[in-house]
Amino acid sequence: MNPPAVGIDLGTTFSAIARLDETGRPVTLPNAEGDLTTPSVVLFDGDDVVVGKEAVKAMATEGERVADCMKRDMGAREYHKPVDGATYPPEVLQAYVLKKLRDDAARQIGPFDRAVITVPAYFDEVRRKSTQDSGYMAGLEVLDIINEPTAAAVAFGFQQGFLNARGEAHAPQKVLVYDLGGGTFDVTLMEIKGTEFTTLATDGDVQLGGRDWDQRILDFVVEEFLKQHRHDPRFDPRTDPNTAGALWRECEDAKRALSARKKASVTCQFRGEALRVEITREQFQNMTRDLLDRTQFTARQVLRAAQLDWGAVDRVLLVGGSSRMPMVVDMLRQLSGKEPDTSVSPDEAVAHGAALQAGLLLAKGAGRAPAFRIRNVNSHSLGVVGTDPQTQRKRTAVVIPRNTTLPVKARRTFKTQKDNQGSIVVQIVEGESASPDACTPIGACVIREMPPNLPARSPIDVEFRYATDGRLTVQVAVAGDRVVQQDIARENSLSREQLDGWKKRIAG
Repeated sequence: MNPPAVGIDLGTTFSAIARLDETGRPVTLPNAEGDLTTPSVVLFDGDDVVVGKEAVKAMATEGERVADCMKRDMGAREYHKPVDGATYPPEVLQAYVLKKLRDDAARQIGPFDRAVITVPAYFDEVRRKSTQDSGYMAGLEVLDIINEPTAAAVAFGFQQGFLNARGEAHAPQKVLVYDLGGGTFDVTLMEIKGTEFTTLATDGDVQLGGRDWDQRILDFVVEEFLKQHRHDPRFDPRTDPNTAGALWRECEDAKRALSARKKASVTCQFRGEALRVEITREQFQNMTRDLLDRTQFTARQVLRAAQLDWGAVDRVLLVGGSSRMPMVVDMLRQLSGKEPDTSVSPDEAVAHGAALQAGLLLAKGAGRAPAFRIRNVNSHSLGVVGTDPQTQRKRTAVVIPRNTTLPVKARRTFKTQKDNQGSIVVQIVEGESASPDACTPIGACVIREMPPNLPARSPIDVEFRYATDGRLTVQVAVAGDRVVQQDIARENSLSREQLDGWKKRIAG
């Protein structure tokens, strides 16, 4: 029996899992509660770990024992607050979400351990590695890490019939994918030619999403509540985790209501006092205009990077639950001169595309021809920290520029600094700044066994190999001699022993 092809959209606020059915069509698998999406929220209830809807309910009563929005902390050493008195790496909390998705799906399709997991296109290498580690701790073999907008474009292509037996497209299409999720935002410009999916440019913001719109409503409601109590800080409901959790849910509901209605209300209750605050859609749009402007700026930047104008774009595809807001549709209509395309499910498209990619990889593994091909780009430049010989200041030496088609192999030569140098440290960073301090540190490779009697300024060749899943391997050659494939020592990553310990605890 062939293993199922499974794709997972590991979202900031909601996650989903899909598989390919017997006909090769992607189908979302409902969770144990019968819902197509699972809240990415974790409750530590004594020895039990509860994920999903019940954990969300607990935010109003046991806020200090609940973790949510872990995706925004991926790549950091610890989740931003203690949970039930303990600190957790964010990838561990994400692993509990993946375990819930895996267990619920296995009840319907049987046991499986291989999956494709999606990440925001703008996730850097460190966050991608953390996502892969989450899969491992949940007992999954992660076949691939693919970008969410790319997955959505593949799902769109399938829906349009581009992935049929003949792979026919009516004509090549340039599709701008605008993906506004709960906690992250991406814009990706893709060209679809039959079964070829090519990313032309991508940009985004991993700290921008629907939660920021929720926060503006919450802050507005709190301000109105504080006005009733002469801004006495004792009456700030944000100071109590349970009250803040309950209020957050009300503000989320109000945001959704404002997509369908012209006004909504939120009730704030704290310290025996209550206030009902009404918000109009116009007020909501005004208080969040700068957030929307940030997404507009990013969309323009992507077109500029691809050296195209809006006339070259055939479709503007909306993905992510927050793209349902009328202000988003109106802005994109005015910006692009096109009616935004809402033909794919904003909640399911990413998981569907991931399942299609899983099917492709399993088919390749079985020796069958792939149904389609994805050509992606890297969202951040990758480089090495070097020393400017003129100024002696640390500078970023870019090895692979951003928006380079993957996979790619690139090399750059550096020089030793003194005679008989005993070791070298290759510090790897990701980002666009010439200053390493303004870039994201990925880690370092250390070469300790240097050839003897090396004169100063001997060549050090550093080769990067950047895979389609956005993962990096490094080779170093000293003075044209030995080539060493180096493990990257990562500052915030869990060790193999820690990963195995958490896997035993989470996956069993």
